[in-house]
Amino acid sequence: QVQLVESGGALVQSGGSLRLSCAASGIICSTYTMGWYRQPPGKQRELVATITSGSRTNYGDSVKGRFTISRENAKNTVYLQMNDLKPEDTAVYYCNADRYLLRRENYWGQGTQVTVSS
Repeated sequence: QVQLVESGGALVQSGGSLRLSCAASGIICSTYTMGWYRQPPGKQRELVATITSGSRTNYGDSVKGRFTISRENAKNTVYLQMNDLKPEDTAVYYCNADRYLLRRENYWGQGTQVTVSS
């Protein structure tokens, strides 16, 4: 059974930092494209950042230069370091694992709330 468990969400002031963690079980993170997505209140889910099995990273335009995605293979965990947080970063943040190997495999975590106060 695949599980992605996010943690680290909190209430933080504008300009602050947080680090989100996504601990995976049932899969090996390094063989998937791992990603962070977010869903602000009343809006659609959007890409925050991804990291491929080859460690290539990609970021949404609104977080470039402020957020960093990384992976720790020994812990089978993916992180999202978020700096210089803004009120518009307020959202539920979801971890995702995706790959196509004979068939599409796509998994989501339950989400963690990040709230940035002005």
